[in-house]
Amino acid sequence: MTLLIKNGKLITASESFYADILVEEEQIALVGKDLPVPDNAEVVDASGKLVLPGGVDPHVHLNLPMFGTVSSDDHYTGHKAAAFGGTTTCMDFVPHGPGSLKENIDGWHERADHLAAIDFSFHVNIERWSEQVAAEIVELVNDGVTSIKVFTAYNGSMRLEDGDIFRVMRVAKENGYLTMLHAENGDVIDILVAEAVAAGNLSPEWHAMTRPAWGAVEAVLRASALAGQADAPLYVVHINTAGGVDQLKYARERGLSVMGETCPQYLFFTIDNLRRQDGAKWVCSPPMRTLEDNQRLWQGLKNGTLQTMGTDHCAFFYDGSKPIMYEGKPVAIPGKELGKDDFTKIPNGLPGMADRMPIMWTYGVRTGLMSENQFVALNCTNPAKIFGLYPRKGSLIPGADADIVIWDPDRYLVYGVDVAHHRTDYNLYEGWELRGYPEKVFLRGKMIVDGERWLGKAGMGRYLNRQPFSPVL
Repeated sequence: MTLLIKNGKLITASESFYADILVEEEQIALVGKDLPVPDNAEVVDASGKLVLPGGVDPHVHLNLPMFGTVSSDDHYTGHKAAAFGGTTTCMDFVPHGPGSLKENIDGWHERADHLAAIDFSFHVNIERWSEQVAAEIVELVNDGVTSIKVFTAYNGSMRLEDGDIFRVMRVAKENGYLTMLHAENGDVIDILVAEAVAAGNLSPEWHAMTRPAWGAVEAVLRASALAGQADAPLYVVHINTAGGVDQLKYARERGLSVMGETCPQYLFFTIDNLRRQDGAKWVCSPPMRTLEDNQRLWQGLKNGTLQTMGTDHCAFFYDGSKPIMYEGKPVAIPGKELGKDDFTKIPNGLPGMADRMPIMWTYGVRTGLMSENQFVALNCTNPAKIFGLYPRKGSLIPGADADIVIWDPDRYLVYGVDVAHHRTDYNLYEGWELRGYPEKVFLRGKMIVDGERWLGKAGMGRYLNRQPFSPVL
């Protein structure tokens, strides 16, 4: 297979320039101006278009059991939606269920491998600690896993005490792994939830009001301090508060190897969205905050305090009692209606895999809040570097996988649930006007999206074994 993409403007994390790209055997072979057309090559003219590396989403949850149901996107439907939005690689989380970490990883492969439509990798949650778990962590690299996640919330299920988080960090550091952190205060949350329920405060806004921003702020600093004491790198997921950005900046300025991620929903929405009649659509953990938090997160992206854009995609139906049509078949999966009378029963999570890059282009790049190169760094290159996939992913250089997006910067469309292709019944950005959208998407040189046409298929995505000792950005 030989592919030549001609006359496009290449956008990388560091520069923008006009060049052609020659693809051979799934990889980029040459990048240069006026490349000759090889015999039998497929030629794609990208005149007037931008050429980007495929997006890398470092934070998704697919086919995840929760609250007696399961998230509505699996490793096919979620991957398909991601591809339409320009993402060609994503990283899912393996829960720490019964059995060994190896057994949990194998179980997640059984769920994912036959469905995967883009390339993918796994992180592993560490939800309990013992010397046996420590030994299992050491062996994760044999399954290509080099990142583990810990929690300061979800008491009684996923949370680890600080001492155990410290122990996890030391084992991770010794083996070249990256520790990821969900930063909230589980003790305070439990107290406030119990008080809200006792008082009959059960509407969706109370999901946010029982998870105070200060809990996230102090957890970022506390975990950064633990990382400093363990001399270990730390990656704080889905930062959603101004104070979280401040604490990340404080830690980095003092030489700690701490990095941060945010997600589009925390840039555009606030607790006021939870106060709407359909507020359950915005219920996720951590929750939406305030306009001031939105603004500080934008600043953190622009000045480099935050290194990546994830999605924390974990889609549920808004009303799972009513089927939707997906690929010609009716689908209904219980969702947020399970908590229509009690916020504690609303499945926590939002759709987002398809939305990330189109939304950030229109409302980030086109508004001047970030450059086109920062856009590529945050959505493609930085996640690949941090998680041991660069330069295979997130780049447009010879030897890289030919994960390529031809982006039409002038395409206008009204966005929403029908455009996004998530397997759910709503979209957070319904009716938003976009200018700029993927036109063609290639996975390892094979076109999987052509305008409105889906050319991918289940099982074509490959699992990515990642390397330890990745850089701290």
